[in-house]
Amino acid sequence: MKKYFSWLLSFLLIVSLWPIASQATDTQEPDVDLWNAVKPLETTVTFVNTGAHPDDERSDFLAYLSRGLGVKTSSLIANRGEGGQNEIGSELDNGLGIIRSREMIEAAKITGVKAYHLSETTSDAIYDFGFSKTPDETLENWGQDLTYERLIRFIRTYQPDIVMPSFRNVDTQHGHHRAMEILSEKAFKDAANPAIFPEQLKEGLSVWQVKKLYLPAESKDTATTSIEIGKYDPIYKMTYPQLGEESRYMHKSQGMGSDIPAEPRQVHLELLESAVNTNGSSDLFAGIPYNFKEWAQKLPKQEKDLQVHFTKLQESLNSIISAYPNNDQVFEKTQKALKDVRQLQEKTDKAKLDPQVKSDLLHKLSLKEEQLQTASVEASELSVETSPETTILTKGQKTTVKVSIQNNGKKKIKKVAAELVVPKNWKVSKTKSPKDLDPGKKVELQYEVQVPKDAEYYHAYLDSVIRTKVQYEFNGTQTSQINELKETIAVLPDVGITLSPEDIVVNSADVQEEIPVKVKVKNYFDGKNTSSVSLIVPEGWKVSPSKEEVAFTAQLEEKEVAFKLTPPSDIQDGSFAIRAEATANGQTFDSTVQEISYDHIGTFYYMYPAQVNGVAFELLKNDQLKIGYIDSGFDKVADYLANTGFNITKLTEEDLATGDLSQYDTIVTGIRAYLSREDLVKNNDRLHKYVENGGHLVVQYHKPNDGWDAEKTAPYPLTIGNPSIKWRVTDENAKVTVLNPESSLFTYPNKITDSDWANWVQERGLYYPMKWDSSYETFVRMGDPNEDPFDGGILMAKHGKGTYLYTNLVFYRQIQGQVPGGYRIFTNLISYGANQ
Repeated sequence: MKKYFSWLLSFLLIVSLWPIASQATDTQEPDVDLWNAVKPLETTVTFVNTGAHPDDERSDFLAYLSRGLGVKTSSLIANRGEGGQNEIGSELDNGLGIIRSREMIEAAKITGVKAYHLSETTSDAIYDFGFSKTPDETLENWGQDLTYERLIRFIRTYQPDIVMPSFRNVDTQHGHHRAMEILSEKAFKDAANPAIFPEQLKEGLSVWQVKKLYLPAESKDTATTSIEIGKYDPIYKMTYPQLGEESRYMHKSQGMGSDIPAEPRQVHLELLESAVNTNGSSDLFAGIPYNFKEWAQKLPKQEKDLQVHFTKLQESLNSIISAYPNNDQVFEKTQKALKDVRQLQEKTDKAKLDPQVKSDLLHKLSLKEEQLQTASVEASELSVETSPETTILTKGQKTTVKVSIQNNGKKKIKKVAAELVVPKNWKVSKTKSPKDLDPGKKVELQYEVQVPKDAEYYHAYLDSVIRTKVQYEFNGTQTSQINELKETIAVLPDVGITLSPEDIVVNSADVQEEIPVKVKVKNYFDGKNTSSVSLIVPEGWKVSPSKEEVAFTAQLEEKEVAFKLTPPSDIQDGSFAIRAEATANGQTFDSTVQEISYDHIGTFYYMYPAQVNGVAFELLKNDQLKIGYIDSGFDKVADYLANTGFNITKLTEEDLATGDLSQYDTIVTGIRAYLSREDLVKNNDRLHKYVENGGHLVVQYHKPNDGWDAEKTAPYPLTIGNPSIKWRVTDENAKVTVLNPESSLFTYPNKITDSDWANWVQERGLYYPMKWDSSYETFVRMGDPNEDPFDGGILMAKHGKGTYLYTNLVFYRQIQGQVPGGYRIFTNLISYGANQ
């Protein structure tokens, strides 16, 4: 009976708001954009959620704070997620970091949250180097002083009232998460200490005392504050957790987002630190002025005039919210409130107040001025369309940008003007004179933009080089706003160079007489262009031809040229690089421009040196071996092995369904192939039959939810480890013990030694099997320092006449990272039985 009443109360909690939703939809559809603009006027509270990676944000709670309460909310994330997995493409490392950064920005737009990163550039010191089990390892890699300085700088700049890390500092958490909790906790006091990073104060920043520091509570019983966030919002027509999941769907490269029901949900928080008197209240905002009326109550009695002004200001702000959804009323009231805020800024600045109180109030007023201008622009119903002639620019180029402004509202708006915001050394034709715009009228503006010859090339983490600033006047009050363009505007080299393959292996046991390299040259120059392409090779190498000429007739045209490399017959083991250069318009260019384009984030670019990274080492292999590869789209192992001379065929859906699998000595599945290949799941029995008939099947790592059935996917039961943190070896140098060194897995065709386990990258393995049938034999043992080792890194079982091998070791990272031992060991795994 108690459970029934508990359920009933929860149900009524949600249903209680449904009539409001019904009334709203009966009259008109909610104006979501206008509501998003006016709701923040309700409160002066600011909140920051800190985390380590994109997708670490507490989306449900942030949606409640931002969309539900209007709190100015931000997510501060340490790195760009470069070490994560990519479930939508093949980009890894910096390319993946760009994707994940943009996904976070798009996700934040849905919940009304502003996304920030401590990492400032590609290959930044604060880099996602892979899973870490300890905060010490994390901060050693990132640089503790650098990371902390950036965190303190952010807090002093943003000036949040409340800070909440996404995760607790407990040993069941990712080391990156723990590191951010430790630093966030430490920053609570240090951001207010002038002795900490005093150089920031000389630059003009002020110390800042965060008012409260919360952590996610371990349980409801340990919580200081519990908040019901599962309420239905008639504006968004969903609950805040559902809105949070909508935002999480933007993290597509991580496979985030899920459909959840409308139901009660509580957030449980533990108050760890407080710099304010809460008077015994457990309310989230206790002790923190929630709006300007409460700020007025904190002012000294002798400042009666200021008290009145701040109280009236909040009444004015509340009336704007009450005027929703009437655009005209919101517009007029917003302009008046904007004028009041500016006057109050002057009064506050001149008042004799406690320096900290004055600083707080001026900061809150500046935020409210920004929010009022956003609300004014939205309510004005001015539509602004900025249309660049081209989205790709080159140094020294001239281009045209058109700006169209139309008054779709009912009010005449005066002195409407637009200007382009560009970097300091760029030149833009003179801004057109402001014009008054009657309802229904439009103004068309055109600007000429000159890109300087020394302009900086595009970087995905910098502000756009072209933005639009719109301003106007109404009732004597001026409003302005800077808008981002819909498209990515990029300054790129005249030509971009992409080499294939991007990595090569020279087998010192059988040095290739000829290595083909293809070079794609893409013209980013606006118009006809001619380029001369050449490869720069190490001493002792030969290249033919010495150069190739390519001619382009239009921008974005791409042509391919072919070169043949001849390595020295006595090449020494080790790394080397083949660089590419292209001359055009009297200049030399040597960059690859990686174009990253997805519907949910748009188009972006990553530039890096145009070169082939090579490594020479002894790789013995059976040239008669015929391999079928079930490509998952998540790795490039098949391509890399093919480039070393393996006979590899990528198996299609038709191959798996009806093809002759017996022609292959070995079949290999790409990482997480049971997730991305439904045809693999459907035809898994055919693979089992292939093994029964004498084939050798090698399955690379999977997560537990990748379409993996612990009882049926493998020929014998095999359960993948969960949770992830418990079943992985993150130390890429962890000691490896070979349990059966006489097995041909370690003797044929390569004699595996300790050196083959050296210089691995990122980690040893992840999602180790946690349970398996006795039919499997174990072959290696390894573990992180001070932890029990795992024996399941390589499991193999006889099945009928053939063999089934499962490995969760990250060979794909080693092979794509040009680690010789990774190639040699994996070659042995896929060659098993070929010596018989």
